[in-house]
Formats: sequence, C-alpha cells, structure tokens
Amino acid sequence: MAVPKYDELFEPLLQAVQQLGGSASVTEQEDTVAANLRLSEKEIAEIHRGTRTKLSYRLAWARNYLKRFGLLENSTRGVWSLTPEGSKCKSVDKEDVKRVVTAMKNAQSGEQESSDADEAEPTWEDSLLEIVRGISPAAFERLCQRLLRESGFIHVEVTGRSGDGGIDGKGVVRIGGLLSFHVKFQSKRYKGSVGASVVRDFRGAMDGRADKGLLITTGTFTREARTEAQRDGARPIDLVDGEELVEKLKQLRIGVDVQQKVIEEVVIREDYFKTL
Repeated sequence: MAVPKYDELFEPLLQAVQQLGGSASVTEQEDTVAANLRLSEKEIAEIHRGTRTKLSYRLAWARNYLKRFGLLENSTRGVWSLTPEGSKCKSVDKEDVKRVVTAMKNAQSGEQESSDADEAEPTWEDSLLEIVRGISPAAFERLCQRLLRESGFIHVEVTGRSGDGGIDGKGVVRIGGLLSFHVKFQSKRYKGSVGASVVRDFRGAMDGRADKGLLITTGTFTREARTEAQRDGARPIDLVDGEELVEKLKQLRIGVDVQQKVIEEVVIREDYFKTL
C-alpha cells in the first residue's frame, strides 16, 4: 500500500503510541506505524521533499494535529506521549480533528489557511537540510566535529582519509566525569536512505579501534539499517538521521538562531555553512 495521507495517519499514530506504552520517540512511532500498516521498505524510504521521507513528513503533520486536538503532547527531549484524553481515545474522526485544528489556526492567523499538509510550504527543517546537503564533504565533517564538541565530546578530530573504511573522525565522550568512551564517527551527506550494508561496513572498519560508533547522515536510515545498528551480538552503532541532525543544530544554536515570538521562528544563518 502507498503511504497514507497525514489525516489517514491520525488513528494509526495514536494506536502506535498506545501500543508503545503511552509514550514514544519519533523513530519508534515511525517504525511501529510502518510495521502495523505493513509498508514495504520501498514505501518507507520514499522521499517527499529534499531528504525527508513521505512517512516521516506526514507523521510529523499528524503529530501536530493530534497535539493541537489535545490527544498528544511532547517533551523538550523529543518524546511524545498521550494526554489523559489520548489515553482514553479508542478511535479518531479525522474530519473532526481537521475541523477543530483548522478553526484554531484561522483564529490565530486571522485568515484562511489550507489544510492540505502535502501542499504546505517547506519547513525550516527542510530548508536547513537542503543547505547542509549542499556544503562540501569536508565542511560537513567539520560541522559534525563542531556538533560533537558542543554535545560534550573531547579530543574530537576529523581523520577521514581513503582506505580507512569510511571512518571520518574520532572523539571521546565522558560520562559523569568518571567514565570515558572512545567513539569513531562517519558522516554521510545522503539525499536518500542509508542501508544496512553501510552500517555493517562501518562496524567492520571500527572493530577493535573504538568503544562506540556514531553514523550521522542528512538522509534517513532504512528499517534494516536501524535493526543492523542494534543487532544482538554485534557492537552497537548510534544513528543520527537528517531530522535529528537539524533538531540538534537548532538545540545547540549551530548555524541557527531562534527568535522567541508568539510563535517560535527559526532563522538559518546560511553564512555559517559557507565558512566551514
């Protein structure tokens, strides 16, 4: 089946969060909805715009609508959970949700808005991903280096060179000021999806040379890639996709300014990416 439109995902999304215990990360939601709807790997990886998949894009709109409708809420750590009303909800009337949310939007903006999410203007996330995907490979490696440093890593170096199995850099992360882990990272400026073979090759290249692996991409990861990254008996590899990447850049204010208004406005500083 094709990926359902955003309003057809209201009920599958709500059921997925209920199935996951009442709270879930975005990745857990996507994986569970895809499994419940029996979407193929090709359908899951289908791109909507830029590097974002149709499933990811439409679920984001579905979350937004269900939040405004009062069935979902989210924390600053990116975890979505059911409200008391959402916990009791057994089914969702998509037309009722759209009617209520559209009325809320119109009251706030004072003008009529289109309710067709698939025709919406690109978001700041889409725009930022497009900019990052357009910088050079070396600049992207430096961006990842800055990201890790701002996230608390020390001794972060870009070491990418041919014949190194795709390892682009290394760093050390300290936990509680007592424990430290050596990390190798790989950066992929992908427009599409990173498959399981990339994860396996990266694991093979870092084997015996680090405690942890980190794979960062401007694209997405296939379901098989995510499964391979956490496969039992193999060294686990942490994955950061394009959506998580831009959220982290926003959180750390790397190349991004956030102007606090009645509605949050994210301003991308394109000049920063040109100087990497």
